[in-house]
Amino acid sequence: MKRPFLAAFAALLTALLLCAAPVLPAQAHTSLKSSDPQKNAQVKTLQKVTLEFADSVQFPVVVVRGEDGKRYENGSPAVEGPKVTQAVTEPVPPGRYTIAWRVVSPDGHPLEGEIPFTVIDDQSLGTATSAAAPGETASAAAPSSAATAQATEAGSTGRTGVPGWIWAVIFGIAGVGIGMFLSLRKKP
Repeated sequence: MKRPFLAAFAALLTALLLCAAPVLPAQAHTSLKSSDPQKNAQVKTLQKVTLEFADSVQFPVVVVRGEDGKRYENGSPAVEGPKVTQAVTEPVPPGRYTIAWRVVSPDGHPLEGEIPFTVIDDQSLGTATSAAAPGETASAAAPSSAATAQATEAGSTGRTGVPGWIWAVIFGIAGVGIGMFLSLRKKP
């Protein structure tokens, strides 16, 4: 009686190890930790773009593009370990912009993303101050919008990993295999 139990336990352990094997390479991918400007931020001026990743990256490409399609990056991006810095042509007129980036993680996996933001002029800043709640200044309202932008950015960077439907298929196959093993074994 002990023998079938040990065989079933060994089959279960093997199935679990095989299911966990695809996860190991995915853990080596890096992710975007922070950016300056942050996602959906409003800035007065833009002199450079800074992207910070969880690990060192290689072969960065950073494009700063306006609504009209005009590009505003100046030169090649500089890499210092996990930080990528891209100079921007000045002056950058008020409007909506998108930072499109692409890097290669230490394991060779390419990562890419976009960060929308807005450059505002001093008149727009005055409008933002008057739009604040009574008794609340624009500087008091800014931290909450910055915290929201950080939370949104943190949620959008977790795109590396194995989708849930793949796990369902793997565990389903493993369950069928274990069931077949148990039902087809010789009975004394």
